[in-house]
Amino acid sequence: MDRRTFIGSVASGVLTAPLSGFAQAQQAKVYRVGVVLEGGPYYADIDALKDGLKELGFVEGKHYVLEVRDLKGDRRAAEAAAKSLEREKVDLIYTVGTSVTAASKRVATQVPIVFAIGSDPVAAGLVESFARPGTRLTGVFSQSNNIEAKRLQILKLILPELHKVVTFYDPSNPPAMASANSAREAARQLRIELIERHAASVEELRLGFQALQAREVDAFLYVGDAMVTSQAPFIIDTARAKRLPTMFHYADLAEHGALVAYGVSFGEMGRQSAKYVHQILTGADPRSLPVVSVSKVELVVNLKTAREIGVTIPQEVRLRADKIIE
Repeated sequence: MDRRTFIGSVASGVLTAPLSGFAQAQQAKVYRVGVVLEGGPYYADIDALKDGLKELGFVEGKHYVLEVRDLKGDRRAAEAAAKSLEREKVDLIYTVGTSVTAASKRVATQVPIVFAIGSDPVAAGLVESFARPGTRLTGVFSQSNNIEAKRLQILKLILPELHKVVTFYDPSNPPAMASANSAREAARQLRIELIERHAASVEELRLGFQALQAREVDAFLYVGDAMVTSQAPFIIDTARAKRLPTMFHYADLAEHGALVAYGVSFGEMGRQSAKYVHQILTGADPRSLPVVSVSKVELVVNLKTAREIGVTIPQEVRLRADKIIE
C-alpha cells in the first residue's frame, strides 16, 4: 500500500466511524414523553395516543416511554407536574384539557407541548392562530365544551317533562365558566332551570353529588370542567343509584354507563394527537404545525342504563344515535 492509499484509508475510517455511530445513536434513541392529565376517563385518550403512535411505527418501550403525571382531578397541581417534567428534560409534554395546558404553558418554557383540549386554543391564549401557532404549542381541539344547547335539546327529547337540570363545576376554572355561561343561556331558551353547584375540589364534588335528593332535579348535564370529567365514573355510578339521567360530553362515557353522551371521542383526540407527537419527536417545529380541529361529533345512547333508571328512549333519538348500547 503506498503512502497516499494508506492516508486515504485512515481518513475514510475516521470519517465513516463517527457518522455510523451517530446514525446508530439516533436510531437507538428512546424519546421521553411527559403526560399531564387529570386522570379517570382521560386515560382512554392516552391509550388512543399509543395506538396512533404504533400505527406510525413508534412502539412504547422501544421508541418512546411515557412519564405520566396524574393530577387526580386537581388542576392546581398541573404547574408543578409540568415544571418537574421539563426539569427532568423530557423531549415533549402531552397535555389533556384546556386548564392543564394553560398551566403547563406558564411554567414549562423550553419543551414543546402537544395538547388535546375541548375548547378554542386561540381564545384560551394557547396559540396565536390555528394556521400558525407561533409558540412551542400545537395540537388538537374540539368544540365539545360549546354545544351545551344541543345536549339540552337531546335531553328534552328524551325527557319531555324536563324542568330542572343540575351541573357541577369549579367557578375558578375559566373554561368551565365559559361552558357554564353557554349552558345557562341554552337552558333559558329552552325554559329549563339550570341548577349550578360549585365545587373547588374532587371532595366537594363527590360530597355535593352524593347529597342530591330524589326528585330534586330531573337530570345531570356536564359542562366543560376537566375535574368533573376525571370523576365521571363516580358520577355515573351514583346517578344510576339515584335513577338520575346523565348527559355527558365525550361519546366514550355512554359506553361506561352514562345515559347519553353527545360529543367527540377520546379515541379520535388521541389518534390525531399521535401524528403531532411523532412529527415533533422526529424533528418538526411545532410552530409550523397548524392546530387541528376534531369535528366528528357522535350521539351515543345507553339503553341498558335507560332500563335501569326507568327511562324510555324515544324512537326519534334512537334513529339519530350514531351508536346504541344494548
